[in-house]
Amino acid sequence: DAGFRVIMPDLRAHGDSAKPHDPMHYPVDILADDQFTLLAELGVKDFDLGGYSLGGRTVSRMLARGCVPRRAVIAGMGLEGLTQTGKRKAHFRSVFENLDGHERGSPEFMAAAFVKTTGADPIALNLLLDSFADTSEDAIRGFDMPVAVVCGEQDDDNGSAAALVAALPQGRHFRVPGNHMSAVVKPEMGQAIAEFLLEDI
Repeated sequence: DAGFRVIMPDLRAHGDSAKPHDPMHYPVDILADDQFTLLAELGVKDFDLGGYSLGGRTVSRMLARGCVPRRAVIAGMGLEGLTQTGKRKAHFRSVFENLDGHERGSPEFMAAAFVKTTGADPIALNLLLDSFADTSEDAIRGFDMPVAVVCGEQDDDNGSAAALVAALPQGRHFRVPGNHMSAVVKPEMGQAIAEFLLEDI
């Protein structure tokens, strides 16, 4: 409705994308590689770049490797989620390796329920964890474009959104209702992103 064309790729091991079970298909930083390939294939030159959760982490890796969008959105993500990916690896590895063994209502239980309801492949997702790469605070301080950090008010799953905003040269903080699992489906999430992309900065 804001007038933007939106391209929403399924990341490797997600959605309709391939989900191979061979570790050779998950080298370090492969998700960023895939998105660079997609941009080249589509011939897209002038664009904004955004992602939620793992998508936000993928945005940070692309920026760290020289991608220069007009503006960027890193959503559902805090500073530690970018600089210390090992913490979330351990959490998700425990989920993917034992989908039925978590206390009802726990973060692990909710993540396992998400995997089940979306028909995701836990073997492929577990292999994908090994492709994660940290982004240093120094690299984040070099993201030289307006960056929106959009995060649920009860979402601290990936560390502090405020700390991430403070590390960004042109960071903007947008707080929306919800936690990590609920904020992404609320209309306020899309409204915040559209507002940011339309701003005169």
